[in-house]
Amino acid sequence: MRKPFLAANWKMNKTVAETRAFIDEFIPLVKAANDADIVLAPPFISLHTASGMLKGTNIKLAAQNAFYEDKGAYTGETAPGMITDAGCEYVILGHSERRQYFGETDEILNKKVHAALRHNLKVIFCIGESLEERESGKTFEVLKRELDNGLKDIPCDKLVVAYEPIWAIGTGKTATPEQAQETHKYIREQLASLYSEKAQEIRILYGGSVTPENIDALMACPDVDGGLVGGASMKADSFSKIVNFKRV
Repeated sequence: MRKPFLAANWKMNKTVAETRAFIDEFIPLVKAANDADIVLAPPFISLHTASGMLKGTNIKLAAQNAFYEDKGAYTGETAPGMITDAGCEYVILGHSERRQYFGETDEILNKKVHAALRHNLKVIFCIGESLEERESGKTFEVLKRELDNGLKDIPCDKLVVAYEPIWAIGTGKTATPEQAQETHKYIREQLASLYSEKAQEIRILYGGSVTPENIDALMACPDVDGGLVGGASMKADSFSKIVNFKRV
């Protein structure tokens, strides 16, 4: 059985002080949830503070991005080794906002995944289709391309895949449990073509307007192993309810 995985992606939100206040409130709310991996991904400026506060807890730390070089003249970028040094165990790569606003291609993301793994970071690798692609019947085509190209020559032992339908991110729209399961099942089949039987061990997260109200139904799907949560992770009470979803 795959261990549930619930990750909070705060994106460009929360100051250091707000991060500190969230963690103070959040830790006691989830201290009994030892049957799940719980991950927080605050902005880069808060990683050091969060790392210190999370030591000795059941909560792990992630960065929201990483560059593919170890050092150099790359103004504004952060190397994987710096992220490891800040106390991160995970890094999110391939988020649709990085693809859309910063031009990150499958090839660039493949280089980033390789670089992260060189520094022993575990990767939350995001894939997903736009509304136009879904409505034109290209969902599976897009997901196959992003998996094949983004994960080329990538081992799977430190890999988590997050399916985030772009049309459901921050819109309040959510894939139905049936839609989520259909797509997650397809993703697992594609992972099997890359990793054979090891695909059954890879956790696949749903990311698209996950809330305390829909998490139980999503987690009841056999191929949904957790959530990559945006808006609903911004408040400790809300995200703790997601972490403490009803186990079936």
